[in-house]
Amino acid sequence: MASPQENNSPFRPASHASLALSLCLLSASVLTAPAAVVKMEISERLDLDKTGYEQINGRLHFQIDPTHKGNTVIADVDLAPLDADRKVSFTADFRLLKPKDFSKSNGAAWIEIPNRGGKAKPPSALIAQGFTLLSVGWEFDVPAGPDKLRLEVPAARNKDGSPIRGVVKATFTPDKLLEEHTINELGAYPAVDIEGADSKLIVRTRAEFPSGIELPRERWSLKGNRIRLEGGLTPGCTYEISYLAEGPPVAGLGYAAIRDAAAWLKHNGDSPAPVKNAYAFGSSQCGRFLRDFLYLGFNADEQERLTLDGIIAHVAGAGRLVLNQRWSTPLSEAGYYTASYPFADTAQMDPRSGHTEGVLENSRAQNAPKIFYTNTASEYWGAGRVAALTHTDPAGTRDISLPENVRSYFFAATSHGAAPFPPTSQAKGSPLANPVNTGASMEALREAMHRWVTQSIAPPPSVFPKLSEGTLTGPAEVRFPKIPGLASPNAVQAGIRVRNPQWADGAGEGAELPLLVPQVDADGNDLGGIRMPDIAVPLGTATGWVFRPPAFGAAHNFYLLRGAWVPFAKTRDQREANNDPRPSIQERYSCKTEYLAKVKEALQKLMDEKFLLSRDLEPQLKQAGERWDWVVEPTTP
Repeated sequence: MASPQENNSPFRPASHASLALSLCLLSASVLTAPAAVVKMEISERLDLDKTGYEQINGRLHFQIDPTHKGNTVIADVDLAPLDADRKVSFTADFRLLKPKDFSKSNGAAWIEIPNRGGKAKPPSALIAQGFTLLSVGWEFDVPAGPDKLRLEVPAARNKDGSPIRGVVKATFTPDKLLEEHTINELGAYPAVDIEGADSKLIVRTRAEFPSGIELPRERWSLKGNRIRLEGGLTPGCTYEISYLAEGPPVAGLGYAAIRDAAAWLKHNGDSPAPVKNAYAFGSSQCGRFLRDFLYLGFNADEQERLTLDGIIAHVAGAGRLVLNQRWSTPLSEAGYYTASYPFADTAQMDPRSGHTEGVLENSRAQNAPKIFYTNTASEYWGAGRVAALTHTDPAGTRDISLPENVRSYFFAATSHGAAPFPPTSQAKGSPLANPVNTGASMEALREAMHRWVTQSIAPPPSVFPKLSEGTLTGPAEVRFPKIPGLASPNAVQAGIRVRNPQWADGAGEGAELPLLVPQVDADGNDLGGIRMPDIAVPLGTATGWVFRPPAFGAAHNFYLLRGAWVPFAKTRDQREANNDPRPSIQERYSCKTEYLAKVKEALQKLMDEKFLLSRDLEPQLKQAGERWDWVVEPTTP
């Protein structure tokens, strides 16, 4: 899911700002280093009012040695054009927030991985603590725009200089009848011969499996990246388009951009914000990016120094990014196209392919950082992210131990991204979206990461469902109650493994993924995880999954990465009239005061466990009171 875009900026231009100012940061001797940020262009300097911070916007220029062992893993880097120094050159947009008086810095930086080029608003708590904040474009297919962070990379060419051609693919599922549809992830791949034999459009009724029916070529057309189908595109059907393209970008340079930007901050005294420690935070697409970053060995720079001291990969599940390969489409939502072996950090023998390796235990990975994996129920249930495989064997038959440098946290009964409150339905008759919000806990975990790295203060122990404890199970064994308006999830499937391009045989490509999900309590709320107040003291049932509304088509499929919330009936009479097995609010709580007292107890438990901070108590109590009022005592219009 895309990161939220900034609203009206609170920044104002500094009087000394100069647009398009180019600064060569490195001397001639440093330019001969194996890899580096070789130039910074500042396009804008902004003063962040009342915070003591400034914002620097611009572009970073990179050079890498394509023959260095840390770079040869980049797909097609050996086919990239070389500059005068026999290096591969590329550039990336950046945004840097730093204290104007750098003596006020705490000596650490958060590298915020931009989601599809978006400039997320940084948490104010990080600024208050003196962190430097850096975002660098890593994605070549982000459309150009003033609010986007992009990567510009060269295209690979054959050894004789001729252009490389190949087939590109993309899938999409419309929610309503459409005559035309724009395929954004193919915007970087103009068709070479749309009338050629490689041009195909396949339609299927199940998003999680690739089989389907090819539609007659005369029924559809493509202009640019906009497809048109005679009779219209059917809601709920999944379409896969493929055609011949030319000039594949060397997309894996995006990993080098993050690696070398971190090294620039940590080891180059001429950087505008030198720091001792650097951490990275990535959510969804960006969490998958960070898992691949580790797997491919980018946490060591070309001088084999530690790149990132800590990583938080949020809502990535067992997925990694389909980036480091020819014809990649990172802009895609990647529904059911994200999980390839290996799934876990420690090396596990794969019964399907016969290989043995792990995300952190393979021939490339070194300099393992401190790591938090944080997931919601959506990453366990849907979109092929199979989060349970990060802490089980590849067959999903037994629990495994995590490395000492890794923590894994599951937020029970949450969805990929919390819905705004009050929540709404996607369509008439469908459940409300899930509003359970983990934001406060994520801020607490960021502080815990900093303490772990700088003070060796251990973070909270991992919390996730386990087979051995009966809190992790197959979908058919989930004891989900018969809740009015919410269909049973007991028959869902995870889909298939995608190809791992690091293995010539694909490492079990096409094998069906085992699906293990959290067991639930009598209300249908997840067990085995961190319970936010909305779940510890519930006003309803929350899920990390929801089926597509019938009006959207394919009601047997999940709506990708979305959850549901079904409030309890207010009274016993109401629930009995609706055949709702869940006790009503009247049967659970005598009044709002009792409810809030129980919420306060739940909040204190989370603070004791270090999943919330003391500053969160009052805002969380206020939020709970507002939710009670909305569910139990709504204001009459």
